[in-house]
Amino acid sequence: MILRWLDVGFSELTLDQLYGLLQLRVDVFVVEQNCPYPELDGKDKHPQTRHLLGQDDLGNIVAYSRVLAPSISYPQASIGRVAVAKPARGKGVANQLMQSAIAIAKQHWPNDNIQIGAQDYLRQFYQQHGFVVNSDVYLEDSIKHLDMLLIYNN
Repeated sequence: MILRWLDVGFSELTLDQLYGLLQLRVDVFVVEQNCPYPELDGKDKHPQTRHLLGQDDLGNIVAYSRVLAPSISYPQASIGRVAVAKPARGKGVANQLMQSAIAIAKQHWPNDNIQIGAQDYLRQFYQQHGFVVNSDVYLEDSIKHLDMLLIYNN
């Protein structure tokens, strides 16, 4: 699947893009995973937060992640809210999304490692991208999670 990838700050998002990314996140995390949680946590609008959007040829956002600066969620840079729409799954989109998100983190914070709070069932997916487990499994919003770290050399 060929997507157009956009790396933008909060103030650069159009209203349609903001609506699209929030709709995807709610569809995946709240509806699909049946997990009511505080989706709007204030981190989206932080001046250093990067939003990675994967748009199809119609402009629909079918993949998304946000890349956070160090000290927003973790001491290190972090990647979160990783989501791929159902119709785009199984087509390599998630791999493209993670590769792009890692590249954005390295570009903006080249002297920092990358921390994620991953859902446990996706452990192998993140390990394929170089992340290593650095916590025990814990419950977050009634879903098993674990922290993972990507250490890279500058």
